[in-house]
Amino acid sequence: MDKLLINGGKKLSGRVKISGAKNACLPILAACLLTKGEVCLKDVPLLSDVHFMKKTLERLGVQVYSSDDGLKIKAEVIHGEGPPFDLVSRMRASFLTAGALLARRGRVRISLPGGCSIGRRPIDLHLKGFRALGAKIEETCGYICIQSKELKGERIYLDFPSVGATENLMMAASRAKGITVIENAAEEPEVVDLANFLNALGAKVSGAGTKIIRVEGVKHLGGAVHTIIPDRVEAGTFMVAAAVTGSRIILDNVILDHLKAVAAKLKEAGACIKEHSDGGILVNGENCSRPIDIKTLPYPGFPTDMQAQFMVMLTLAEGNSVITENIFENRFMHVSELNRMGANIRVEGASAFIQGVQRLQGFPVRSTDLRAGASLVLAGLVARGRTEVLEVNHIDRGYCRIDEKLRKLGADIHRVKMEEDIEAETETAVPR
Repeated sequence: MDKLLINGGKKLSGRVKISGAKNACLPILAACLLTKGEVCLKDVPLLSDVHFMKKTLERLGVQVYSSDDGLKIKAEVIHGEGPPFDLVSRMRASFLTAGALLARRGRVRISLPGGCSIGRRPIDLHLKGFRALGAKIEETCGYICIQSKELKGERIYLDFPSVGATENLMMAASRAKGITVIENAAEEPEVVDLANFLNALGAKVSGAGTKIIRVEGVKHLGGAVHTIIPDRVEAGTFMVAAAVTGSRIILDNVILDHLKAVAAKLKEAGACIKEHSDGGILVNGENCSRPIDIKTLPYPGFPTDMQAQFMVMLTLAEGNSVITENIFENRFMHVSELNRMGANIRVEGASAFIQGVQRLQGFPVRSTDLRAGASLVLAGLVARGRTEVLEVNHIDRGYCRIDEKLRKLGADIHRVKMEEDIEAETETAVPR
């Protein structure tokens, strides 16, 4: 396992290209199971989660080839009843194969999903929707068996605008008989990207990006070429990197319309964000020191995936700030690590009360989940002295070569192997 060594206090400058969106790529990869036609995906991010989804498809018998600018996928034949337990238990997004397999084969057997430990993320909305489409569901010994001879379109109301449930039901409904209407659907850009991909295959999906999505089922889907949208969370993280270090950087491959809430809060804190004359987005964080209050909400509200990064910025604000987490109940695990670096943060229930301090101090800290890990990297960039960020595997799930990108901007950051890993490899290599 790797760790990141960061010597803080360096200003950032230059340009950084934002990778394709992980949270758009994963459901689109799952949707490739709907068709026998060849799919070409471009701007696929080189992330561990994408690697695991690729392995999931391959274990199902799907042909997946790497090309110069992405992946070529052909699911002409599918083997087995569902994705293997070892992959589903490691990555929650693998549960998105359920809707596609149900629509394609009429049956799927899948284990309960894993992923980051950031709180309860039940799949009851997924199952409720599958039942509404006519599927029968049995739960035994940690596995869920979902089957239907013929899925039929229905009106489905989601009690919460779950992104995963919306995506799974869109996939299942794309080949169901009749029309499906998903009410209180998730409005995230990643949902829109999936709808655009499904339509490129020949599906009939309308209303994506609004609270009501309409899917008219079709019998057959074909192949397509599709480019994954830019990752708005990676873009937001680099925007905060500029703000927390008081730097000016340019972000390329960004859709600013997807970052309205993030940009608004950064501007409220004192940052300047505008389109650059050479293309891309210029972020100037030289005067970003004002305290602000944040409440996480479903899109288009402030994203829960940016809460931890903003908290780092607010630890150095000139005053008191409050962050209220309304999406996940266990997403303040980074607070104790930031406090070890000198932050003054107090958590009460769903709210974190942040009193700004003059500086943070470098310290060995541990990533507890994907976005918490990103926040600790940001803290290391601005902290005095050296910061060691452990368990980088969490960060690698959602950020493509974050250390290399930051180093090109001028950060003093390096990836090294943990000593125990080096010792273990050495011992393995020695003949006994």
